[in-house]
Amino acid sequence: MADEVQQYGADQIQILEGLEAVRKRPGMYIGTTASRGLHHLVYEIVDNSVDEALAGFCDHIEVDINADNTITVTDNGRGIPVDVNHKSGLTGVEVVFTILHAGGKFGGGGYKVSGGLHGVGASVVNALSEWLEVQVTRNGKVYKQRYERGKVCYPLKEVGTAEAGASGTKVYFKPDALIFKETTVFEYDVLKQRLREMAFLTKGLKITLRDFRVEEGEEPVEQHFHYEGGIKEFVQYLNKSKTSLYDDIMYFEGDKNGVHVEVSFQHNDAFNESTYTFVNNINTPEGGTHLEGFRMALTKTFNDYAKENKLVKESDDNLTGEDIREGLTAIISVKIENPQFEGQTKQKLGNTEARGAVLSVVSEQLTYYLEQNPAVAKTIIEKAVLAQRARDAARKARDLTRRKSVLDGLGLPGKLADCSDKDPKNCEIFIVEGDSAGGSAKTARSRATQAILPLRGKILNVEKARLDRIYSNAEIKAMITAFGTGIHDDFDISKLRYDKIIIMTDADVDGAHIATLMLTFLYRFMPELIKQGHVYLAQPPLYKLEKNRQVWYAYSDDELNRILQDVGRDQNNKIQRYKGLGEMDPEQLWETTMDPERRILLRVNMNEEAESDIDVTFTTLMGDKVEPRREFIEKNAKFVKNLDI
Repeated sequence: MADEVQQYGADQIQILEGLEAVRKRPGMYIGTTASRGLHHLVYEIVDNSVDEALAGFCDHIEVDINADNTITVTDNGRGIPVDVNHKSGLTGVEVVFTILHAGGKFGGGGYKVSGGLHGVGASVVNALSEWLEVQVTRNGKVYKQRYERGKVCYPLKEVGTAEAGASGTKVYFKPDALIFKETTVFEYDVLKQRLREMAFLTKGLKITLRDFRVEEGEEPVEQHFHYEGGIKEFVQYLNKSKTSLYDDIMYFEGDKNGVHVEVSFQHNDAFNESTYTFVNNINTPEGGTHLEGFRMALTKTFNDYAKENKLVKESDDNLTGEDIREGLTAIISVKIENPQFEGQTKQKLGNTEARGAVLSVVSEQLTYYLEQNPAVAKTIIEKAVLAQRARDAARKARDLTRRKSVLDGLGLPGKLADCSDKDPKNCEIFIVEGDSAGGSAKTARSRATQAILPLRGKILNVEKARLDRIYSNAEIKAMITAFGTGIHDDFDISKLRYDKIIIMTDADVDGAHIATLMLTFLYRFMPELIKQGHVYLAQPPLYKLEKNRQVWYAYSDDELNRILQDVGRDQNNKIQRYKGLGEMDPEQLWETTMDPERRILLRVNMNEEAESDIDVTFTTLMGDKVEPRREFIEKNAKFVKNLDI
């Protein structure tokens, strides 16, 4: 022990030089070294190009996923400076790619506003790449430098002359498999969602995404994102599967207190609010001061207009913000010189000047708009009044579903077969379709830790229903009461009674529909359950193979074929295709689907960065409009496996 104390001297304190710190603790810089962190590398390089676009020097960014899963990002901006930075004695290019917290984003000299991770973007990508090459076109010349695991291979060198007037930066890199052990394979759809969002937020910028990982002879997959209307077109995109209440998409823009504000919104006939907020093109999923300013402006302006124009009586209660925002799709985008975020992950904006700026710009321009468009104003206020009435009815219904306390078994739904363990960490609940499967599951379960809640038929499609109908629906009420967390504004995850919520339906089209209805409900009213990884889909087997008194279960056609190859294909094989959970006796159901030692569960994940696209998908599948749903099914039909009609 004494030796250990003596050994701990100043020489034992590691000084991580330069980019070693990033390679040692990558999670501190990109959040995770799983798939999400891998894609983050691309966003960091693209963010630098977008900063050039925001400054007015770049109008086209190209992102290529090359055949070998490397990435090339090219822009037509000014090109990174190649002259020597006197403070460091290095060229501008080397400073940007090898020194943390360096770049034109500090001190307001290079960029007035910028996104990116606190100015660490390019150097972090370099540190976490097996190799990275940068090519800069500037002052009529082309320059190049290469790095391997963050180390400089050779000084910046001139490699050619450029066409007249050409300028820009090209970054070519290969993520390091020593860091990204889980995967180094980029997902086209993940990049597509983020790049589309960036194009919406930067009016007039064109972003091209290409994927060269195709079969020989096939053309690369290519998409262009270019929106002259900016966030106005973003709202149009989000509302494409919804029926809008009026034709106009409102758009307000202005500068106040050094903050540039852009807001666009439109109401639709649905009941959910879809509002997305951004600061310097960075998504802020938890909102912040810019969202507060928008909501205050909306609530005050509509209430003032409603009272002045006798659309509601003076004696009536004011409309709440929630009433006015029912069926609202909105984008709030602010550009600010020194954004202060709450938390390292930039989830929430803290600048107080943003609240005042958004409040002022929206109040002023919305007041003017409503005076010019009384028919639109009346439509929105009438919907808000209906929402107010429904909210009162929902409150009464909600009070009936509230549990007295977590330990109080009274008030639990009658159909629930609860488990005896009271520690939520050990408990799981199976939501089972139908009474017969529910009966088998109740017999099969481990009574200590597994609860069973059978649901009768298909639950309500919450995409098409107001809160009062949702609260009065027996099946949904049973789920809310069993989970214990409450829903919507009353949601409290600390009251969750089960660590795992497992949706267990038949492996057919009806079962898939029921699972989708349940996921729609959870996504709209209890999204934290999905975000924090509490929601799972059970995977019952599709086939049972019996041969010479031995039994195998197969969960896919491929697995069945593999088993048949091992055991041989002959007349002794008895193959049963399961149509539903009800066909299994309790013992089989336990063995295949419920036994924690042997079952397969799929965890439902939700990528916050793609939340606007998740929203669009749910609306497309579960909303009123048929045409977008048909397009979605036609486009995705080729990915369907094991379809049992």
